[in-house]
Amino acid sequence: MLGSLTDGSIGSLPPHKYARQVTSTPRTAFVTGGSGFIGAALIERLVAGGCEVTALARSDASGAAVEALGARPARGDLSDVGAMTEAAKGCEAAFHLAAHVEQWGDYADFVAGNVDGTRNALDACRAAGVRRFVHCGTEAAILAGEPVVNGDETVPLRPDSPAPYSATKARAEQLVRDASTGEFEAVVLRPRFVWGPGDTTLLPSIAEATRQGKFAWIAGGANHTSTTHVDNVVEGLLLAAEKGRPGEAYFVLDDGDVEFREFISALLRTQDVEPPSRSIPAPVAALIARGGELAWRFLPLKGEPPLTRFALWVASQECTLDDSKARAELGYEPVISREEGLAGLKRGERAAA
Repeated sequence: MLGSLTDGSIGSLPPHKYARQVTSTPRTAFVTGGSGFIGAALIERLVAGGCEVTALARSDASGAAVEALGARPARGDLSDVGAMTEAAKGCEAAFHLAAHVEQWGDYADFVAGNVDGTRNALDACRAAGVRRFVHCGTEAAILAGEPVVNGDETVPLRPDSPAPYSATKARAEQLVRDASTGEFEAVVLRPRFVWGPGDTTLLPSIAEATRQGKFAWIAGGANHTSTTHVDNVVEGLLLAAEKGRPGEAYFVLDDGDVEFREFISALLRTQDVEPPSRSIPAPVAALIARGGELAWRFLPLKGEPPLTRFALWVASQECTLDDSKARAELGYEPVISREEGLAGLKRGERAAA
């Protein structure tokens, strides 16, 4: 639990930057999704460790972003196996972070970004002679509308999930876990609810919705959740590259679980936004989500529904996980606590920075 993190003592915690991160880095690495939230943090850590990084860049803007982090941009996208093969040549490890991360949209776009893109990245890295392929998965791959309580890696994947992101990430993970053959070793890392400095989507969108009076708790927000600070995700990715068993998946998490409302409230306060007090019953929220998805699917409506089923699950259902496997097999331990991470955001490491 967060305890005193909602009071003024949050600012008294010491700064953190690689202070306890001792995991070795590969000498050379290929990264997809390097201009994204996790990708930028990973490249920064790799470069700091002396690694030569080549990052896939599908636009001039993403190329400039990864170059500013110290990586060599390689133009191309997940549909271009040839470009990825050329970019990955000479790399010891590959980190596949690019994905179609949306709550809503055409199912074909999710398949192209998550399933086909992962298959292409695997084919390219295998052809390039990369030894170790680390795929950034997600707990969403096991979500299909039911709570998960203290779940571990034995919980089955749900390619049948009604949420397209969950279904396609499950399919992508299975491709990776089946890909290890001979000298090509593929491993999956699964964080949950990634947060921290550099987030330009989740926290900023919640903060803006709160400012506009559009955000409300569902059933009081009393559900518990696991979380993973972005620095802990990066630590897990490097450990997976170094020690992960081929064909295996690993959850990596912050220490302990936390009440959803308490955690989101603490995050909002780091942005000087006062959390909402309004709450709606879970059955009402479920009707809004289902009705909205039906309307947006069959009517010519712009944007996305005000509430999707996937967002409903995240905001109202327990999702607590067990990362004992990563701690035992990878030697994983969080390198930053929630208290330290929240203190960093409060000090000015703004999520939208």
